[in-house]
Amino acid sequence: MRSATTTVTDSGQYPNLDEQVQVGAIDKLAHQLLQLENELNSNIPTTLWISDLHGEGDRFKSILRGRFGMLYQTCREALPNTFSSDKIQYLVRIIRKKHYIRDEVNAMDMQDVIFCLVQILKYKLTNIRYRISEIFPPEFSDTINRLLSGLPVPNPIFEEEIISLRLISHLSHSIRQVLLDRIQVLGDIFDRGPQPDKIIRILSSSAYRDMVDYIFGNHDILWMGAASGNRSLIAEAIRITCRYDHFALMERLRFNTNDLAEFAERTYPNDLTTGNFKAKTNKGRAMEKALAIIQFKLEEQTIRDYPEYEMESRLWLDRLAIMLKNGDTAGLNDSSFPTLDLDNPGRLTEEEERIINDLAHQFATNRHLKRLLHFFFTKGQTYHTQNNFLNIHALVPSTAEGDFEEFLGRRGKVLLDFIQETIKRVGSNYLAGTEQRPQDQALFFYLWCGPKSPFFGKHAMKTFERYFLIDKETHKEHSLFWKDNMQSDSFKKKMQQEFGIHRVIYGHTPVNYKKGVHMASKDGVAINVDGGFAEAYYNRGHSLVHTPHQLYGIILPTPDEIRQAEKNLESAPLDIELIDEFLQPMKIKDTIEGRVLKKKRDEVMLQIKKLARQNGLISTSRIYTSD
Repeated sequence: MRSATTTVTDSGQYPNLDEQVQVGAIDKLAHQLLQLENELNSNIPTTLWISDLHGEGDRFKSILRGRFGMLYQTCREALPNTFSSDKIQYLVRIIRKKHYIRDEVNAMDMQDVIFCLVQILKYKLTNIRYRISEIFPPEFSDTINRLLSGLPVPNPIFEEEIISLRLISHLSHSIRQVLLDRIQVLGDIFDRGPQPDKIIRILSSSAYRDMVDYIFGNHDILWMGAASGNRSLIAEAIRITCRYDHFALMERLRFNTNDLAEFAERTYPNDLTTGNFKAKTNKGRAMEKALAIIQFKLEEQTIRDYPEYEMESRLWLDRLAIMLKNGDTAGLNDSSFPTLDLDNPGRLTEEEERIINDLAHQFATNRHLKRLLHFFFTKGQTYHTQNNFLNIHALVPSTAEGDFEEFLGRRGKVLLDFIQETIKRVGSNYLAGTEQRPQDQALFFYLWCGPKSPFFGKHAMKTFERYFLIDKETHKEHSLFWKDNMQSDSFKKKMQQEFGIHRVIYGHTPVNYKKGVHMASKDGVAINVDGGFAEAYYNRGHSLVHTPHQLYGIILPTPDEIRQAEKNLESAPLDIELIDEFLQPMKIKDTIEGRVLKKKRDEVMLQIKKLARQNGLISTSRIYTSD
């Protein structure tokens, strides 16, 4: 029969029912208080940052499986300083293979290995958010818990080889499960690479979704805006897909582009498609050009409808029509524009209207795409603060003078919050299949390519110029003021005060470390984690790791370096950029989140004291237990 616990006052009298209710309330508050204290004194979660994956699904899966080289660093932090690098590497090999390896050089028997693995696991489990029952196999759960607690375990654990081997396997598996606590993805899963869908499925899977924080990138905004019904973004999203000949992706997403392909190949034969188109197939080049012309016509209408966007410099079609009328085509690399009405260049032909309406219908009704974009609309954010960091994709709009740039009457954090509210509203309408507001759909166009967009940050997107103008000076997209401002102490202080953070982590603009470019500014406040992950860039990429003891960047290996390492039976080379070290392991109480938890803890303590005073309860109360 379950025991009932009742408090006895100093007078020896049993409390009445009301008092018992109050005591129960105090117990619940005490439980809450202790949970908050445990949380505050836990080590910060080990967090990984990655950005601008751009459709490289297989590469992302491969590197994620290896945990971005984090296993060695975790072992180094968990084990005594007396452990040599060779001994750490030996233990890393065991954990990766989940099997004991005999090594004469390191001369560690199974018992030594078991104790080391327990020490590593104990270090990781200082983060109380883990549910032990979900980490340890039930057959070894009691034994592992006793080892973690320093209690005696049955002799066969160390005396019977098969038992020791199985325990080593399970300990290794458990360590790999808790190696990484949070993943911060700073946007741009879509475009350029062939497998954005694979990346989204990985991040939204049961194994990862609860540990992922996602920040929108401008290429994600492009697809989300297309899904919302913005027709110029629909044309642009499919155009970029055709630009890289990703027809297999469109088939997986169940897009039917037969009508588009037939129209494009008939209207833009290969011998007349002489612009700077990237697609390698004739079909891809024709579709790329057809969609480019449709896109330009549609986006020019948006620019005219929303003069507050101040994008009139992007209105090229009237100028193109005049050039074609006057035969002034010397500056063009392509003069075949059969669907362009020279008297009304922004007008879609009947066939173009039919093509874009069909694609718009497919975007609105495509269940496969909706399942993918559900992850963005429900999980994604314009920015995210975690520990003492601000996570963004590209920038916070700023001026040449180092102030926050105003857009739509808002600036700084207020601007980003407004954008987030708009995206959330559009996402709710899209997922529910309800009507969108035209101004919301138009805003997605600006967020994709507008100069004051926090996702873009250049003075213009020169798609028309790069396609059709010979003069390469017209192709340049000048970055605005973010990079220079983030070298300024005064602007960095403004960022810290505006968002209440210490560091700013961002991607969007790939940097090549081979040219001596560092991920972090000298003071470690500004950190760029875009190292060109995709094949379309440097095929390398960066990641950033924050453990309780260190903050460091990882310059990832290229696919060629990974293949060469596998051929030589070696680990792929990882270059490390150490950004900061901490003398004591960093705790939750040292972070922004910790400030919030401390305030909540103090409020709970006040409630406990108030109830205690009301009921005359004191800390020396005796406990009476009855059956």
